[in-house]
Amino acid sequence: MGMFGVSEFGAILPQGQGGILAVAATQEKIVPDDRAILGMKREKRMTVTLTCDHRQIYGSDAAFFLKTLSDIIENKSETLLL
Repeated sequence: MGMFGVSEFGAILPQGQGGILAVAATQEKIVPDDRAILGMKREKRMTVTLTCDHRQIYGSDAAFFLKTLSDIIENKSETLLL
């Protein structure tokens, strides 16, 4: 839905599936930054939501997946191009 400019949504898990990842569009946000001239800077943010069936996927594993995905997107984006 992000490709349509939707900023945030939650996906409905289809029957029989363990999880579904909802990726929204990026948006520019103003955030505090001590190093910026006026103490604020523009930053691109994106909402990613993971819906899981906890009978199939342990919650802490899903949280670890989201943390790893966040780290890749923020710090190692060149690996996404492989």
